[in-house]
Amino acid sequence: MAKEDFYKLLGVDKNASDAEIKKSYRRMAMKYHPDRNKDNSEQAEKKFKQIKEAYEVLSDPKKRSAYDQFGHAGVDQSMGGGHGFGGAESFSDIFGDVFGDIFGGAGGRQRSNVQRGSDLRYNLELTLEEAVGGAEATVKVPVLVACDECGGSGAQKGSSPVTCSTCHGQGQVRMQQGFFSVQQTCPTCRGAGKIIKDPCRKCYGQGRVQETKTLSVKVPAGVDTGDRIRLAGEGEAGVNGGPAGDLYVQVQVKDHPIFTRDGANLYCEVPISFPTACLGGELQVPTLDGKVKLKIPAETQTGKLFRLRGKGVKQVRGGAVGDLLCRVQIETPVKLTKEQKELVEKLRDTLSGGGKKHSPQEHSWTDGVKSFFDKLTG
Repeated sequence: MAKEDFYKLLGVDKNASDAEIKKSYRRMAMKYHPDRNKDNSEQAEKKFKQIKEAYEVLSDPKKRSAYDQFGHAGVDQSMGGGHGFGGAESFSDIFGDVFGDIFGGAGGRQRSNVQRGSDLRYNLELTLEEAVGGAEATVKVPVLVACDECGGSGAQKGSSPVTCSTCHGQGQVRMQQGFFSVQQTCPTCRGAGKIIKDPCRKCYGQGRVQETKTLSVKVPAGVDTGDRIRLAGEGEAGVNGGPAGDLYVQVQVKDHPIFTRDGANLYCEVPISFPTACLGGELQVPTLDGKVKLKIPAETQTGKLFRLRGKGVKQVRGGAVGDLLCRVQIETPVKLTKEQKELVEKLRDTLSGGGKKHSPQEHSWTDGVKSFFDKLTG
């Protein structure tokens, strides 16, 4: 049976940040843990294993990248065994990882006061020329940065945070409920482990302030809509000295007035005159590198595709350069002079055979039908 999509299992979209994935994993794991589903423990355990497998892939940057490109086939070989209860990973390990901030005991883990900053996303619009040829873009991103007044401590200059007397710096307090030892976030310091008695006047004790960063983004040649460019450490500043998050620049390519893109290939429509379609000729057609000559053979039909090799896109992940495919569209002449109409009528009479004259009503549709059935009957 085919595996369910990992993003769908965790209830996040493909652009979700690491923090969003972790948060959703904890919520889903709490919901489907067998101990919380006594009446349907077998199904709950199965769902719990699936959720955990999905999190192990999506929380690992290399595995996530492989999964995004190749799906389950890209990670099945690297997952290894033992995703269930027991084996190399015991129940207490899983219990502590998921519920460590709720329950104490052997499986519980001490909550760290240092937190990594959140990842951010910026939507960058590019022209087709910029996406295909590469570009350098300047973006302005509102972001939380470490306060330069207090150095990120949140305390006024000359002072420093003091250890919380309630939790003694642990950030949590422990309460005994029956045979369970339950840990809760310290109500005094709210999990920080320290108290700021004299807050910084610039950040009001938060340790971070919002600023607008101006960043230069180097866009590699060949990117397409949906591609992401990662700028490490350009996300929000961490808490209590934690590392900064990352900034993900999401690429969106604007519609082009001439070309449409499909992977490495470009497509365009080329109008040609009726005489050129009949007799053949040469046209100047546009490409992203300038104009090139396109030879039109005689008796070309509307809709025919002509391929110009190597005039497409060199994709960012490598591979051969794509092609430009030109679809010709025969233009019907309008506002003909009396002389031109007479010439067209003569041509029509000649094509219909014998020089016999026909009424305009007959020629409006019967010529094409007659010719079509003549071909069928031989």
